[in-house]
Amino acid sequence: MHIQISTSILSADFSKLQEEVDSVIAAGCDRIHFDVMDGHFVPNISFGAPVLKWVDSKGLPIDAHLMIEEPWKYYDDFVKAGATTLIIHAEACDDLRKRILQIKEAGALPGVSVKPGTPISMIFDVLDMVDQVLVMTVEPGFSGQDFMAEMMEKVKALRERGFKGHIGIDGGVNLETAEMCREAGGDILAAASAIFKAKDRKAAIAAMKG
Repeated sequence: MHIQISTSILSADFSKLQEEVDSVIAAGCDRIHFDVMDGHFVPNISFGAPVLKWVDSKGLPIDAHLMIEEPWKYYDDFVKAGATTLIIHAEACDDLRKRILQIKEAGALPGVSVKPGTPISMIFDVLDMVDQVLVMTVEPGFSGQDFMAEMMEKVKALRERGFKGHIGIDGGVNLETAEMCREAGGDILAAASAIFKAKDRKAAIAAMKG
């Protein structure tokens, strides 16, 4: 299984954001993870499409993780700003299949995520529609939380069910927990502070890839 590292800019120094993005790209990351929070769906506010518009990913995929209410209202904004994958939360959607179809219509790859307290079975009936499932291993909202190892059962359940798409793991991913993620069947590891706070970002990314 090819392991990809998706660097979340949540822990970047925003006073030199492009320089930070260039640094992690040079260090070997495979994707850029863009955490969008509205202060309603999750208890924090981050940034929106205008910030993404100014980020040059040098051709790497950009995963826009929409931790917001009524995310479908903003699909076009994020696609126009450069997002290649839009990841929505099952808990935030009234009609999940409809909202996934709208992502495709907007021109992006669809992804779906669930909070730690949500059973993974909630999304079983849409697995045929998505490119990526993002399993949250912390309560979404803040970077630097402790990794919930029990969430690996969700990853295993997806693979046992025959899901062949990408399984992203987001929250508390670092050099110690990455091996657990890989062994469970995750192939996209989203990391923020573990990369941006590392003394050697290239070494940190290589170690998480295994």
